[in-house]
Amino acid sequence: MAGQFRSYVWDPVLILTQIVLMQAVYYSSLGLWLALVDSLVQNSPSLDQIFNYEILGFSTPPGRLSMIAFILNALTCALGLLYFIRRGKQCLDFTVTVHFFHLLGCWIYNAHFPTALTWWLVHVVCTALMAVIGEYLCMRTELKEIPLNSVPKSSV
Repeated sequence: MAGQFRSYVWDPVLILTQIVLMQAVYYSSLGLWLALVDSLVQNSPSLDQIFNYEILGFSTPPGRLSMIAFILNALTCALGLLYFIRRGKQCLDFTVTVHFFHLLGCWIYNAHFPTALTWWLVHVVCTALMAVIGEYLCMRTELKEIPLNSVPKSSV
């Protein structure tokens, strides 16, 4: 492994920890965005806003506000990718994993597979936003110059 900038060692504990951390970031930031949006319109918060796929829609104000919260959550989670994953190559993997587990959560919560077109549209857009913006942010930090100190260590 000599001569490589980073080592690519299979570390399942790190990967599982990152998955759990990104799930926590996803649901905590989504909860905060939904609470903020609910406070603006004096709506009572509920788990249906997170897991019920029939809530999301263009026809009702709560549906539109929930869609806005999901999109803002994608932007927040892109920052989570920057701070906790830090690898542009892994952003898409972790983004799809987060949304796959959310799909499973919605499936279990509703007791049937999500079939609403708006739910799929919102989550495809959120997946794309989170992955692309997260990868862009990670690539910016990966491509920063490495400062080289030209001052000698000791002047003997």
